[in-house]
Amino acid sequence: MNWGRVILGGVVAGIVTWLADFVMHGMIMAETYKKYSQVFTQTAANPAAFAAISIVVGIFVAILFARTRASWAAGWQGGLAFGFWFGMALFFMNFYYPLVLDGFPYYLGWCWGGIRLIDGLLGGVVLGAIVRRD
Repeated sequence: MNWGRVILGGVVAGIVTWLADFVMHGMIMAETYKKYSQVFTQTAANPAAFAAISIVVGIFVAILFARTRASWAAGWQGGLAFGFWFGMALFFMNFYYPLVLDGFPYYLGWCWGGIRLIDGLLGGVVLGAIVRRD
């Protein structure tokens, strides 16, 4: 396992998913979130904190991908397949929120699941392109 490529892949995948989340949550879903003010009552957080967390998560996912790299096709296609399955796992996790957060609509569970799937696909493509099969 080439640790340099794994770390680079994780950092780049983290930045790509952070930017995608900024667009999807901050721009596309912004009006929807305003309709559910009873659910989203927190003060705004520092965007740098989201970037840092996304990069750390990206590195951990890159390690998982690198450890299972032989199971996936070469290049970005293998990363896309990995990202699909990883994103689907995250997709179904989003149905936990409506069960435990008062007023959290199932509609947002579907929206967030779709966003997580898109994140998985984008991150997977980046990892597939950077982390090579040995």
